[in-house]
Parts: sequence; structure tokens; C-alpha cells
Amino acid sequence: MRQTILILLLLTASTLAAQGEKLWKVEAESEDARLDFRHDTVEIRTPAGLTLWWHQELKAPCVIEYEAMVVVRDSTDRLSDLNCFWMATDPDRYDRSVLAGMEKRGGVFKNAASMQLYYVGYGGNHNTTTRFRRYNGQPNPPILREYTDSAHLLRPNHWYRIRIETQYQRTRFYIDDELLFDFTDPESLVRGWFGFRTTWSHCMIRRFRADCNPAD
Repeated sequence: MRQTILILLLLTASTLAAQGEKLWKVEAESEDARLDFRHDTVEIRTPAGLTLWWHQELKAPCVIEYEAMVVVRDSTDRLSDLNCFWMATDPDRYDRSVLAGMEKRGGVFKNAASMQLYYVGYGGNHNTTTRFRRYNGQPNPPILREYTDSAHLLRPNHWYRIRIETQYQRTRFYIDDELLFDFTDPESLVRGWFGFRTTWSHCMIRRFRADCNPAD
């Protein structure tokens, strides 16, 4: 009986990992990037830029929730860049899908400027800034709000609770129940893809859920 239960548990874990690989699409700058899917958790080790795209287009009103952590276990782990894109689309494509352009962008952050999206860089620039921007297909969009105090930078090995709300002309970003960014947008981005973004880091994300209108 014990052996049967163990086999069933192993099969369940394997099935969940396979589902995770289907639900997430990897856009990596380096071939040395490594991802490990276990149950509802993804562990990421990357020496360069990487975006992990949720497979499904999302539509407002939309609530995205997940937990994320930057892992620092030894001197090789870097504390930086717990970032994300949301409502991302590619205006150069007729279907606006960001997934079709992954090979062209190649995980390079500057190539993301060609897209339309909301972006938070939490603990970016070697954990010195936390910023919010709205990209509109042009390079170097303005910083709409920025934090540089230690209370709004990364702590190592801490599971952050992240919640993103997008309504028709408003988007809000919460971390550990604190509202960091609240942006009213007269030309709101109301549909698109979510991407977890990092670079040169060891990260984990888990318990991802998106409660949104289905995209047409």
C-alpha cells in the first residue's frame, strides 16, 4: 500500500510539472537559463535576461495574483530584479500576440520597448530602484513613479505576495498588501499577456492565478 501511494504521489507531481511547462512560455537571452517546474512553483536560474510568459491572453477587468522570491543562498546569487509585465501586446503583429515575437526579442530587455505594456521593476538596477512605467512601442518611456528607500527594495529569500488589478482606465500594483502604484490611464491597456521578468538572478514564483474576463 505504501509503495502504491508513493507511486501515485510521484505521478501527481510529474503531471503538475508537465502542466506547468505547458502554461508558461520561456523567452530567454541565455541558453544557460534553467527552469524547474514543481507542483505550482517555478524555480528560475538565469545568467541573463528572461521573461516567463503566461500562455493565455488576459482581458480587463482582471486580477493577477502570485507569490515571488529572489533566492540568495551563496555569493553566486544576485539580489535584484523581481519584475513583471502585464497587459502586454505586440503592436507590430496583426493578432498583437507577444508569444509569437519571443524569438525576435530573445529575452533582451531593450527589445521589450517595441511592445505596449505596464511594467514594474521591483528592486532593479542591482536592487537600488523600484519603478513603474507604461510602454507604448517607443524606447525609454518616462518613469511614472519610483522608490529608492530600503523599505521598497528587495529582501533576500522573502516570499512577496503580489496583486495586480486592471480595470478599464486604472491599474494598481500591490506587494505584501501595500499599494505601490495606482495609475489612471485615459488610454488604458485592457487586454494582453502577463510576463514574469528577471535578469541575472535566482528566483521562484508560485500560486499564480488570474481572475479575468476571457479574451475573445
